[in-house]
Amino acid sequence: MKKQPQITPDFWISTNHLYAFLILSVVGLFTFNKIEHFKIISIYLILLSIVLEFLHLLVPERSFQFSDLFGNLIGVVIVVIICFFLRKNEKY
Repeated sequence: MKKQPQITPDFWISTNHLYAFLILSVVGLFTFNKIEHFKIISIYLILLSIVLEFLHLLVPERSFQFSDLFGNLIGVVIVVIICFFLRKNEKY
């Protein structure tokens, strides 16, 4: 089995997954930066992070891990919370 490069040590979550979904969420939320898209893209990113990890159950040579799932979710949630507060403080 090949070992993936590890950026930082894991704690309770997979940090590689955290970083990947932080970047994916930033790109997604700033691409669709209109306020009416915020809820839709947030839900989409959360569902995407869950579905992609569960698909590892079907893909050969891949395995489902809760630490990866939590890394995915926390990466998305961090960006969603930051964007929520940034949008809340914007002046229209």
